[in-house]
Amino acid sequence: MIMKNLVKSCMLVSLALLATGCNNSRDYQGNSRATGWDLSGRDGGPSYKTDYEEQEPGPGLLFVEGGTFTMGRVQDDVMHDWNNTPTQQHVQSFFIDETEVTNVMYLEYLDWLKQVFPPTEERYKNIYTGALPDTLVWRNPLGFNENMVNNYLRHPAFHNYPVVGVNWIQATEFSQWRTDRVNEKRLADKGFTERDAYKNSSAESVFNTETYLNSPSQVYGGSDSITRGGRETDRLLRNNPDSTNIYVQRKDGELLPAYRLPTEAEWEYAALGQSSLRDYNSYRGRKKYPWDGQYTRSADRKTIGDQRANFKQGQGDYGGIAGWSDDGADITAEVKSYEPNDYGLYDMAGNVSEWVADVYRPRVDNEYNDFNYFRGNVYTKNAITEEGKVKVLGPDEVIYDTLSNGKIVARNVPGEIAQVGIGEEETYLRTQFSRSDNVNFRDGDKSSSRYYNQRNAQGDDEKREMYNSPDNKVTSKDGELDRRYDGSSERTTLIDDNVRVYKGGSWRDREYWLDPAQRRYFPQDMATDDIGFRNAMSKVGSKSNKGRRTRN
Repeated sequence: MIMKNLVKSCMLVSLALLATGCNNSRDYQGNSRATGWDLSGRDGGPSYKTDYEEQEPGPGLLFVEGGTFTMGRVQDDVMHDWNNTPTQQHVQSFFIDETEVTNVMYLEYLDWLKQVFPPTEERYKNIYTGALPDTLVWRNPLGFNENMVNNYLRHPAFHNYPVVGVNWIQATEFSQWRTDRVNEKRLADKGFTERDAYKNSSAESVFNTETYLNSPSQVYGGSDSITRGGRETDRLLRNNPDSTNIYVQRKDGELLPAYRLPTEAEWEYAALGQSSLRDYNSYRGRKKYPWDGQYTRSADRKTIGDQRANFKQGQGDYGGIAGWSDDGADITAEVKSYEPNDYGLYDMAGNVSEWVADVYRPRVDNEYNDFNYFRGNVYTKNAITEEGKVKVLGPDEVIYDTLSNGKIVARNVPGEIAQVGIGEEETYLRTQFSRSDNVNFRDGDKSSSRYYNQRNAQGDDEKREMYNSPDNKVTSKDGELDRRYDGSSERTTLIDDNVRVYKGGSWRDREYWLDPAQRRYFPQDMATDDIGFRNAMSKVGSKSNKGRRTRN
């Protein structure tokens, strides 16, 4: 009898605790902890997504939990260029592509551009041609490489090979396109827009993520039948006839953050993959490459002796002697041909080098910032019309940019919001930034120019430039391009505000460059046959996907 009563008592206590837990959960999930108001949106009240869990990774992305690491620490510095001074940095959690962007991924982009902005129309011709990879990067005056010139981009045998011949600007435009296509499909799949809207885009009816968030009535050329054509929107309209809160907003958590190029700090952190070396709050030893060990050949029992990356092994040796000891590639290799690192990322060393977001400078200024370090911030804001709406570019308002090599690329296409620089309204009395363009913020590497702070021949000290780099200009006159090559013999550096960092080593590089900390630079509007890219995406919310974990 006593035992039965004890069991009943325990059950009652458990139920009471469960009910209390449920009530606390309900209070937190459905009601405001500030006012007690209902936050579910019922009865016309405010609506917030209080049951949001974790951000979903976008297609192709893997999660990398952020943390601290030593950036720029290399074992070898035979070049003695002193641009790898080790700095302690902290990187926020983020997502990054499992593989490099492949030819077939980029072809999907090109085919979409051709469909939406037909190159047969003069006003759109340079949108498509400006996005085309430069296949002539494969040519060599003393090499027979026409096979790659003609086939590497489009032949199905190379579909899953990393795309090359893409400059930094083209890579960033691809990233923007990828963002919009992924979010457009998410809205259609979740029933917020017409089911097949993403399959029927045109120059007059195109989707852009930021336009949808800022002015949804201007997306798809203002077509309500598309933006309100989904089953979920139809349900919302039935319950909310006044049409308020029928569009997805940022606070709903349905749209993903932008695909973009990773920062140099993010890329290096992901490539190192030091999670296997963690010992409480420090790392046990360090890696020379993205894999464990100090050598490029595998020591694993099943793959012993195999090369762990695609790189140049010696003079005239791009893969080894044909047969079992060959690394399986002479130019690029198909993605996933080699083992991934500890984060599951492939080809973070070798295959192709990869563009990152940063403008190149010989030093990293960790004295000013050691959190999510990035050089290259140019802050902008949405352009606003006289009617107080965001300025969305129309079908005839393509914004082009003529690059230093004469190539014309589209920087803004119809459907996007026009951007303008920020001014005093945003910067007045701010302590952390004071201007729109911060590329040269605290740029103190005076050794890069022998003539920095010296007057020019006319005694004009207004034009003291940190980087005395070549000034090759391309101008347009009467529809013809005038290319002016800078033949000056007084230039002291190739560094300027238009060179970007690339990382990782490639099929053309010796193993020295496979160290993730190694860094080089290249003009952002030029391309090569050994530089590709992969995308990253910022993580919103918690640092870890699983919440805080105990040490043991």
